[in-house]
This record gives sequence, structure tokens and C-alpha cells, in this order.
Amino acid sequence: MAGQHIPVLLDEVLSHLDLKPGDDVADATLGGGGHASALLEAIGPTGRLLGIEWDARTLEGTRKSLERFGSRAMLVHGNYRNLDRFARACGIPSLDAVLIDLGYSSFQIDDPERGFSFRKDGPLDMRYDASGDLTASDIVNGWSKQDLIRILRDYGEERAAGRIADTIVRDRERFMISSTAQLAAIVASAVPERSRGGKPKIHPATQAFQAIRIAVNDELGNAEAVLPEAARLLKPGGRLAVISFHSLEDRIVKRFFEESKELKALTARPITPSKAEIEANPRSRSAKLRIAQKI
Repeated sequence: MAGQHIPVLLDEVLSHLDLKPGDDVADATLGGGGHASALLEAIGPTGRLLGIEWDARTLEGTRKSLERFGSRAMLVHGNYRNLDRFARACGIPSLDAVLIDLGYSSFQIDDPERGFSFRKDGPLDMRYDASGDLTASDIVNGWSKQDLIRILRDYGEERAAGRIADTIVRDRERFMISSTAQLAAIVASAVPERSRGGKPKIHPATQAFQAIRIAVNDELGNAEAVLPEAARLLKPGGRLAVISFHSLEDRIVKRFFEESKELKALTARPITPSKAEIEANPRSRSAKLRIAQKI
């Protein structure tokens, strides 16, 4: 695997989940296994962990790194929105803790062939699950102008959604938009600067790439689906920890915690990385952790 995935807010997750030896826990977004390894250490030697990973290539490497935990690490390939089904299939009808890290891993963003990043040229893919039908290319080259505006505005919070959609539609009539570099250049031509009279704070394509990635993988729909499943599976007193990386996800988590009749929020405000963690791992800077407990 390219790159190295560093688990964010690890100490905060462990302290707030209040794990004990023998607990049954779920890491619904396994990734590189950094959180899972620490969770297994905390619940050993008899505690069990259900780890769910949507990306088969990531799961293959993570399975090897967690081999030392033997049968206590029950790892499955699939979408975390099916948490309840996977838990029951593994013989875990209820859980003491659930962790959901909604970010995507460094393995994915650092691999040009996955098409997640505009910083390295690659095919317009952006699928977490390579067997999925919908790709970023399908959206960029096939969706209507109105649908492009909708996802750029709603998923990317992109103020220039109309201009970007206009430019994409114009250019795709002349050639197939097939690479991340092509798409990034098209977006940049529509919104060349992000701030007046100075260096742009972010690349012009950042929000557009976020929007398309969310649409390809139905990320917000998955988050909305897994939260009630996690709440149902928790034992009384069990805890749910959710790490989000942009405001759309955090709003979903905050609203669910506020409206849930099964959970009590333990964090009035989200927990964010320390200055030291951000310096050590800059990709953690936008992480927000919220914790709730089963009533």
C-alpha cells in the first residue's frame, strides 16, 4: 500500500469509549487498522472486535497486520451501513462500543490509480469499493448540468457550482474527461482563485472533488444509515464514537445525537486534534470526534 494511515484522535477515542477487557466492539470503518489494533489491545485477551472495510484492497493489507489477534479480530468486507447484519452474522448480537471514522484513508488518497486526489494524475474513479457501478467519470461525463450543480452545491458547499457545471458540460462535449488532472484543470479554469489578492487557501478543485467523491460512494446516505444501527446494537451504557472530517458529516452526527431517544450525547462540542497531533499528522486537522452513550 502507498502511504501510511495514522489513526486520528486515538487517545481521545480510547479514553472516551471507556473500554474493559472482554468487551465486544466494532470498528465500522476499519481502514489501515490503527484504531482497531488499539481497541483490541484495550479489550484483550477475551474481547472481540468486528472490523468492517468497504475497500477490498485495504482490507487485505489490514487483515495481515491484525493476524496477531487471531480469531478475536473478525474482519469483513462490505459497506458499514450494514453493521447490524455483519454483527449478527459474526455472532455478536450486541456491542459495548462502536467506532465510526468517516474519513478516507491515506492508502486511498496516495494511490493515483484510485482517482481520489487532484494532486496526482489518475483515472476518474473515486470508488471505495472497486466493484461498485458508479464512478466519478460517469458523473462528470454523464450527469445533467442540474445534477452537477446540485452535488457541487450540496456536497461540496461550492459557491461556484453553476460556473463549474457550465465548464464541465462545455468541455465534455469536445472530449471525454477521463483523468483527475483534466477535471482539476477544468474546475480551476472556472474558479481560478479562492481569495482576492493573495495566495488561494485551498486548491480550486478541492470542494468539487469532495462533492463528486461523496456522490460516487453515497457517503452521507451511508452515515445516516449506520448511526441508528449502531445505536440499536449498543448495550445499555455502551458508547458510540464518530469521527467526521467535514461539516456535512458533523451536522448529520450532531443532529442524530440530539434527536436520538436511545442515546445521550457526552460531548457538547466536538473534540478536535491537539496542536501536537496536527503537526505530526496534518491530515488530522479537520477531524471532529463526538461521543454518545446508550441510555
